[in-house]
Amino acid sequence: MSSLPMGTVRHPEALLASFRALRALSSENSVFLRSCMIEQKNNKQRSSIAMSSDNNAGPIGGDQSLHSASTGSQFVMHSSAPESGNVASLAAEDEISRAEETTRKLAVDVIAIIFSFLPHQDIMRARVCTTWRDAAKKTLVPLCDFKVDSMRSYNAIAMRVMATALPNLQQLSIFNLCPGHKYSNGEDPDEERAAETTNYISHDINVISNFRMLRLLHIETCNLNGRYHVLFGFQFLQKFSTSECSYLKWDLEMLGFPSLKELATFRNPQLTGNLNSLRVLKDNLEKVEITNCRKIEGNLMNLADFPRLKGLNLICTNVTGDIRDIVEDDFPALESIYLPDTVHGGINYEFQLVSDVTSFMHAIHLLLKRNPTLFNEYWLTSYAFGWNLSENSPDMYDREIGRLQPPLDLQSVQAGTRSGWGWYAYGDGPEYHGRHSCEINWLDPEPISESDGYEVYIEDLQRIERHINVYRGYYEPPTAEEYRRLGLEQRD
Repeated sequence: MSSLPMGTVRHPEALLASFRALRALSSENSVFLRSCMIEQKNNKQRSSIAMSSDNNAGPIGGDQSLHSASTGSQFVMHSSAPESGNVASLAAEDEISRAEETTRKLAVDVIAIIFSFLPHQDIMRARVCTTWRDAAKKTLVPLCDFKVDSMRSYNAIAMRVMATALPNLQQLSIFNLCPGHKYSNGEDPDEERAAETTNYISHDINVISNFRMLRLLHIETCNLNGRYHVLFGFQFLQKFSTSECSYLKWDLEMLGFPSLKELATFRNPQLTGNLNSLRVLKDNLEKVEITNCRKIEGNLMNLADFPRLKGLNLICTNVTGDIRDIVEDDFPALESIYLPDTVHGGINYEFQLVSDVTSFMHAIHLLLKRNPTLFNEYWLTSYAFGWNLSENSPDMYDREIGRLQPPLDLQSVQAGTRSGWGWYAYGDGPEYHGRHSCEINWLDPEPISESDGYEVYIEDLQRIERHINVYRGYYEPPTAEEYRRLGLEQRD
């Protein structure tokens, strides 16, 4: 729980009882009400709550692990008179009255602390008087998956009400509004899109600036058109993510989030910038996922000295670089990495020369020695990152459909603890159906026969060698002349 001003609460039992009494006001369960007030009565003699003299206007919050689920009921401050003879109703009304009396004695700051244990729905229902409304404005709202994805959530709950009632909301997700509605255009909007939506009802996105304590902001498939500087000024934001916002224009230089730990953006075609712009966030960034954003440029090594960077995904960007440039001290905290085909050695990279491959494979092997889980196992073992020889390579020659195919694709293999790689072809005709591998280029020495796991190694090795047939003896693709000779021999 967050610290309180000196003397605010002398007995934690009293604060707990008061918290439960306040929580009871959102429940119609008289049994629950009764148990709250019994506890309050038992603690009355040994507990006291002093009014706080601290009028600090900052957000007040508590232990975020104690989140109550919303009951869906309404706060009732004055129950109507029960029917004659209804003893249960009389008891419930009496307990509610006692709960009111208890909570009236609490200072605004104490109520704000109690509110910080409640979900935002209950806090909104609790704003039944000036004191409690003031407390709600000071409450650091627990993290929650709060979404603005319709006109109802925009008007009645989030942007127009909560921006004032709960300015210390910490998590917000913004999606598209209803058909025929949009957020007001930003700076430099796409003119064609603006014309298409000219008759839409516009709504103000600038109220988001009231949520000054945001820690998580997610924007997805949102009808935003242009640049919105209001989205990039949250001092406490730790995670910023955007997804499939086709007309939202922004640049990596706009990221004014000094506390940012995670950046994730997917399919945002108007996103521009250079990785070098992220260097202002060097000391805090733990995850960078920029995917399907072809206007993002820069060099992979711009991020090599980020001390906390654990995850890096730059698939389908125009970032360049060479995986062989990564040395032992680079990316010290990295746990996973996905690189685009514009990086030498990235996923689906096409080699220009057969002779280039060996050094790339050794670089991958050294990185895996440092961190065995650095690369996705499926991409590594099943597709060798989708590497192959470029159609424009001088080493390329024609593949003959329906006949023996040249081994111009790459594979990564594992036999026990021994890693290796090789070239292979996948036959598409009935005569040569299946995988046809060249010899394996091993990256680790063969384990000794007395070692643990040697039997597993032998089993895996036999499975691998079953595919080494036509190209036995070749550690790299045969030349065009050798390939044609092998094809004739197989036919004969």
